[in-house]
Amino acid sequence: MKIFNRARQRPSASWRQTTDRAFTLIGDGRLDDAGALLVRATDLEPWLSDSWFNLALLHKFRRDWDQARAAGLRAVALLDRGSGVGAPDWWNLGIAATALQDWALARRAWQAYGLRVPAGDGPVGLDLGTTPVRLSPEGESEVVWGRRLDPARVEVLSIPLPSSGRRWGEVVLHDGSAHGERVADGVPYPVFDEIELWAPSPVPTHVVLLQATTEGDRDELERLVSEAGYAAEDWTSSVRLLCRACSESRMAADDGHSGAHDPHDDGPLGRLSHHAQGELWVPERECGLAAPAGLVGELLDRWVSAAPTRRAYRDLEEVC
Repeated sequence: MKIFNRARQRPSASWRQTTDRAFTLIGDGRLDDAGALLVRATDLEPWLSDSWFNLALLHKFRRDWDQARAAGLRAVALLDRGSGVGAPDWWNLGIAATALQDWALARRAWQAYGLRVPAGDGPVGLDLGTTPVRLSPEGESEVVWGRRLDPARVEVLSIPLPSSGRRWGEVVLHDGSAHGERVADGVPYPVFDEIELWAPSPVPTHVVLLQATTEGDRDELERLVSEAGYAAEDWTSSVRLLCRACSESRMAADDGHSGAHDPHDDGPLGRLSHHAQGELWVPERECGLAAPAGLVGELLDRWVSAAPTRRAYRDLEEVC
């Protein structure tokens, strides 16, 4: 095998040992020590694309996007001819380019990976539908639903709980490998992990306790807020606690056909795809509202005034 007319041998034992040790350190959270070893690996095998791919991966973990881009460009330049389509080297380069808003490079990376990308100069715009995304995966994680803007960005459509530190309408950069699935209407969707916040939302999150006599009353509030251009979500119906193992697996219960909680409901949060069938309706609901502070009270008052004998609210509070 030749690269740039130079023969390339299989990686040396020293390279393999150095790289294996580096990934052990990455698993232990010792990114600086791992980085020193991966730099040494590039010195040992500078003509090996894997050397630069691994270094680019480390820089992605560290959110050092300039270095991730530089190492990623070296990695793709050394790929064997004809092996670019589907290569993770291009995907990671696309993530780094998206983080840096280097849209020309992002387009080049997604196209080289094998995706059809429209021409243009600004952000890559693709109709990739909705997907679940895990916010704050290294902390008190929460799986919410969002709209995929391109292969590396999701606009959050759910109203996250305040513990995630995220808001409705924010755009998050996400990784390419899935951790688990969620099922909606019988269709499985991969769950992607957030890497970092890409674009913040100016819309605050409020929590309120509703008295909604029927599901229709609750639905009317969600409709009213949506028509104003914002969002309301009945957290009592949509939020469930899951252990991490279940959160990162295929959640068949998310198809809405069962209201049973997981037997070890003590960990990361997830969202049901829609309200479980057959549950008894409880009028008191905890609801998240994403709307400007000056508008929230007005929308709630309008909702109550339309059916004051069936509707009420209390304990309205801005939480994020």
